[in-house]
Amino acid sequence: MFFQKEIETMKSSELEALQLTRLREMVDYCYRNVPFYHKRLGEAGITSGDQIKTLSDIRYIPFTTKDDIRDQYPFGLLAVPMKEIVRIHASSGTTGKPTVGVYTRQDLENWSDYVARVVTAAGVTEEDVIQISFGYGLFTGALGLHYGLEKVGATVIPASSGNSEKQLMMLRDFGVTGLVATPSYALYLGELKKESGYPPEAYAKLRHGILGSEGCTEEMRDRIEESLGVNVTDNYGMTELTGPGVSGECEYRCGLHFAEDAFLPEIIDSDTLEPTAPGEAGELVVTTLTRKGMPVLRYRTKDITRLNYEPCRCGRTHVRMDKVMGRTDDMLIIKGVNVFPSQIESVLVATELVGPHYQLVVRRKNFMDSLEVKVELTDASLLESFSGLEQLREKVHDKLKSVLGLETRVTLVEPKSLERFQGKAKRVLDLRNEEQE
Repeated sequence: MFFQKEIETMKSSELEALQLTRLREMVDYCYRNVPFYHKRLGEAGITSGDQIKTLSDIRYIPFTTKDDIRDQYPFGLLAVPMKEIVRIHASSGTTGKPTVGVYTRQDLENWSDYVARVVTAAGVTEEDVIQISFGYGLFTGALGLHYGLEKVGATVIPASSGNSEKQLMMLRDFGVTGLVATPSYALYLGELKKESGYPPEAYAKLRHGILGSEGCTEEMRDRIEESLGVNVTDNYGMTELTGPGVSGECEYRCGLHFAEDAFLPEIIDSDTLEPTAPGEAGELVVTTLTRKGMPVLRYRTKDITRLNYEPCRCGRTHVRMDKVMGRTDDMLIIKGVNVFPSQIESVLVATELVGPHYQLVVRRKNFMDSLEVKVELTDASLLESFSGLEQLREKVHDKLKSVLGLETRVTLVEPKSLERFQGKAKRVLDLRNEEQE
């Protein structure tokens, strides 16, 4: 078992002392080696790590944003010569220039350690056979999980994404015990598994669902566990911070344990940029403490969560973060109401006769925004009863209104008529900048 007990069960005082030492070293390192941070820290009056007396002094360090990283595209944040870089990853760049992540050999070694901790906490051992159904390439998820799982000693099947029938064949024939995928793709495989005609025993060895790359509500998790027969655990990471391995759930699934020796988390109010009170939700900010190729100071993730410093039954002492509640940049503002797609997903997944696949369409007419929620029926025969269909539509509408405090237009569509996604699901279609009739 890959359990770094000395680190993962550190006393709080010892962990804080280690974090402070590494934070001071990282400030010095960034000031000396990254022109961007040399300028930014200098403007803030911080020219030495010795000026950071306590962990709370991190508030004097300027934030780093996604725009900062994009402005330094591709290699403006490098802290070492390119000859020391052995790997380059990047985000998809669907909303602009991609954010680039670079890695020294030591960065890769550390990264695989952090991922190994996460999958070990989820219950994976050298006895497991894990199928990775993330797309390989510049995306950090597939290779990040791959090397962490190999460090644990698990057998890895680099299936990549796509060819879903073949994915199911390997789940049956290769004795797969764990699946790595996005929640939306895991849900899709669960649908295909049910339709495959093979008895449940053909997938009997499958028990781990190591899901990531997109949000997964508790209701969605329940649906995936039911359809695939797995125990789903969540993990967290992003290209800007290294990739997966920043935090992950243990067997008790009561929050995602941070690798606090490597990533220093904060929670701030997105409006005031001040720290929130302990236990309050806000935007997650993370500083990398060990990354050498591309260190990041106080990165604003845009993810909304809270931190829990209470002891965990598993014995790990590192802080736990709640499952991400939403993203500040995913939040829709409709008629002055803040709407997160996860709120809508929770309602739909918990409602009988409609499926978990949905699309949100945002329009603007006469300077007023409107939200349409398209959701699939679970049975095409439901379309034959107008009165029954209208009752179901009103039921979904009323539930959404109760949760959101907002009028929505609910459209029930035929089963399997909405797009399935092998990577991150794209649930929102924003047409506000287009002319509407």
